[in-house]
Amino acid sequence: MRRRLIVLGLATMLLAAVAAAFQWSTDKKTKPRDKNHRDVIGQVTLPDDGPAVGAVVKLKNLHSLEVHSFITQTDGKYSFQNLSSHIDYELRADFKDLTSGGHKLLTYDTRLDPVINLKLEPSKKPGSQKPEEEK
Repeated sequence: MRRRLIVLGLATMLLAAVAAAFQWSTDKKTKPRDKNHRDVIGQVTLPDDGPAVGAVVKLKNLHSLEVHSFITQTDGKYSFQNLSSHIDYELRADFKDLTSGGHKLLTYDTRLDPVINLKLEPSKKPGSQKPEEEK
């Protein structure tokens, strides 16, 4: 009887060891995030704080002056992926006669996933205002 208990105990320990080895081998292995690249996300909102559907978000590379754009969907959200963390960028949103002004994402900002929300305000460009009605 004692021999059976010892054999049963050894078999249980062996089974537990095999299960643990299997669990270890099937764990998802993730490699560390590349600190040379980052993603920027955010939401564009109207002056009344509602989402700006169809706003154009422009991302300007301040080194090469290259511009990429993103058109917001129903939630007003935008994203730009795989940006160099060694380059400064400027973000701006435009929608009809509204603009967010420029917001910079600089190299000293070390966040890999910065969130930059853009709020639209009436444009202050000369000539963008409607002429007054004549009396």
